[in-house]
Order: sequence, then structure tokens, then C-alpha cells
Amino acid sequence: MLKSMLFVSLLLGSLLSNAQTNPAITNWLINTDGTTGRHYLLGNPTVISETTLANVQQVSYNTTHVYVNATGIPSYITGPYSLGAVSLALNNNYRIKIPLNPVANTGTPSTVGMGAIAVFINGTVAYSNRDAATYNNAGQWHQNAVYFENLGFDCAHGHPGPMTADYHVHQNPTAFNFSLMPTSSVCNMYVADGLYVPDSSMHSPLIGFAPDGFPIYGAYGYSDPLDANSTIKRMKPSYQFRTMTSRTTLPNGNAATGPAFTEMITSMLPGSTPLPAVLGAYAEDFEFVSGSGDLDVHNGRFCKTPEYPNGIFCYFSTIDSLNNPVYPYIIGDTYYGVAPMMGPGNSFTNSTIPSGLTVYNPTTAIKEINDESLEVNAYTSTDKEVLVIQSNNSQSFDRTVDLINLSGQIVQTNLLFQGSTMCYFDLRTVYNGVYLVRVSSGNKAVVKKVFVQHN
Repeated sequence: MLKSMLFVSLLLGSLLSNAQTNPAITNWLINTDGTTGRHYLLGNPTVISETTLANVQQVSYNTTHVYVNATGIPSYITGPYSLGAVSLALNNNYRIKIPLNPVANTGTPSTVGMGAIAVFINGTVAYSNRDAATYNNAGQWHQNAVYFENLGFDCAHGHPGPMTADYHVHQNPTAFNFSLMPTSSVCNMYVADGLYVPDSSMHSPLIGFAPDGFPIYGAYGYSDPLDANSTIKRMKPSYQFRTMTSRTTLPNGNAATGPAFTEMITSMLPGSTPLPAVLGAYAEDFEFVSGSGDLDVHNGRFCKTPEYPNGIFCYFSTIDSLNNPVYPYIIGDTYYGVAPMMGPGNSFTNSTIPSGLTVYNPTTAIKEINDESLEVNAYTSTDKEVLVIQSNNSQSFDRTVDLINLSGQIVQTNLLFQGSTMCYFDLRTVYNGVYLVRVSSGNKAVVKKVFVQHN
């Protein structure tokens, strides 16, 4: 009897220890305060609150897997969508299953298919670099979703799918106007947000997981993959444009006629106008060139990270020097590890939840404000003046944000929501002068000085 009790005690201790240290359990944005989704509708810059809960609702685990229940709705503001079949993302009741101890696939690599190919820490999903359309519906020359669907994305590079209205991104989950040269004007009228903000001065945050259990990071990592004290650099993929004057062969050398570079192609999104089939418009326009970048054919590498100090294989969400996404964007054509069968109704987002799981309690986590992670910017949008409170990473809990004048009076109060990187103050009724921005949580606060100057 004593031995049995001791075994149970040790097993429980092991599980608790695993829960406190395994990032696949602890790094989710779990909604503990009822935060709901928010969205814009086309032509209306007023934020509309929803009734659907945002982010992740529950994380539970056993010795082999973590199970994540999520609506698929982020807490940052989604929309508007100028193209597409639907104008509002809906609750998809995800039941996501991820292995806690991922292993490399030593056999035939698992193909990255259609539909959800990865999940972000806020419970939203990523799609692959291509959409379902091929040239002349021949099953070859797959359209690059980032190119053909670009005008249908919202400010955070996402949109709902045509069938289940599942909100997803095909690329780096940051806002268009974080780019130095945005590829869309959709954010001109709207204050934009995203999952995180690229920062070249620090290692990017852990933003999600692939179905094989390996983590996904933003665009920046250590220059020496095994030295956490090395400098920070932007991770460059090893996919390059193919050298070709016409589309007559696939990357594997097989003959297949594709569109001319000047041919006008209409995407699958309702309301689309034809676009020229320029180099890069199709997935087969790229080829993997080993050693030409920092990452392998899966768009990842083995390396140390802040969450995995001993090292693990990591995927990276790649961008260029202007913060615009770079092919293959998140994951290559195959997974590094052993992944489940993908596609509609897959066991990744539609998993059966077993009994006997331990529920992870996020309220026991230590919540500290990191001064270095908070950045305050002020800029004017096209139709109103706003003071934007911007954090580099998504917040793991709500923070109260006060705009205070030098007399100590609170002029405006707002919330920096869990899972969001920004909130803003409308400055149209605020006088010129010096103000303090106080970001608070419990008995801790960060205070920044800002200047308001109307033109």
C-alpha cells in the first residue's frame, strides 16, 4: 500500500512539474475574465463587441498530450474584409491536440495540407502558404494565398474561411501597418492590432505550435542557434525564386504548363479582380536551396530559445527587412516531426478529449509587468487622432491603462486586453500638453511620459 501511494505521489509531482515548465502547457492565452471577440465592419471604424469568448478557454493534459479548447476567435480586433464570402469570423469550438514530447520524423515527412496547419497561442489557426485553387484546376501550380488573397485580409493578415468562417492567417500574425511598406491600405481607416510586434532587438516570442508538437516563433532568433548570448538576427528562409522565363516544369523537374507571368488570374475570393501571375504568385515558383538561408526545408531549425534553453526544433514565421511576410511564411511543404492526419475533420483541431485529464490553472502563474516589453507610440490615423499604447508581445492578462494629466487627473481609461498588443485613446478632446500613461496590474505599474500636440 505504501509503495502504491508513493508511486501516485511521485506521478502527481511529475505531472505538476511538467505543467509548470512545459511551454506547450503554460504558454497559452487562457481567457479567465470573459473577454469576447471584437470586430470592424467594412466602412465603419467603430469597434463592435461580440458575445463569443476570445482566445483559449481551457488547457488540459496527460502524460503524452496537451488538449486546448478554443473558439478560434482572437481578442484583438478582427476585420474588416473587403473581399470574401463572409464578413464575420465564427466560433469553431476547436479541440486541439498537441504532443508534449515531440519527436523528429525519421520516415516519410508528413505533408502540410489544406485547412488548419498550426495553432497560435490565442487559439486561432494558421493555414498553409497556398489556397485550394490550381491553374486551370489541373492540380498543379497552386496559387500563393498571400498573393492572391491579400486584398481580402484584415489588418492582422487574417480572414474567415468560406465554409466554416474559421478565422485564420497564412502568414506572420501581425498587423499590416507594422510593416515599413504595407502591402495593403485596409488599415488606413482602422487602428490595427495583431498577435505580436516584430522586434529586431530581442528573440521573438513563442507564438504557436505545429500539430507535430514543435513550437513556432516569430521572425527573430539567436544568430548562433546554440548560444543564447549571441546577437539577434532575422531568420531567413532557404526558399528562393526559381530561375525561369516561363512555367513549363515543376520544381521536381516534371513537365507542367502553368500561366504566363503576364496572364491575368482571378482568385477564389468573391469580389476579386484579376491579378497578373507574376513570379511568386504560385507555390511552384519557389524552390528550396539548402544553405541559402538560416532555416531548413520545413522552415525551421534546431536551436535554443528563451522557453527551451536546452534546445528544440523550432519553426519561424519569416519576414523581410520591411516586416512583410516571406515565403513559405510559417511552415514549408512538410512537417519536421510526426504529425497526425490533416484536412477537414482532422484530429488536430477536432480531437476527441479523453477522460482523466489534468486541467491547467493559469491563475497560479506569476503575472509581472515587464517594462522592456511595453512601448508607447503616438500617431495620427487618417480620420482621427489617437494615442496608441503598443506592447511588443500579446498580453497574458488584462491591464488597465490610464491617460493622466500633470495635475494627476485621469483623463481617459482603457484596457489592454489579454491576447492583444495595443489599445488606444481618442485625442480629439484632449488638450495639447504633457501627459502620463500608466499601465497597471495589481500593485505594479509602468508609467510613460507622452506629448500631445495637435496640428
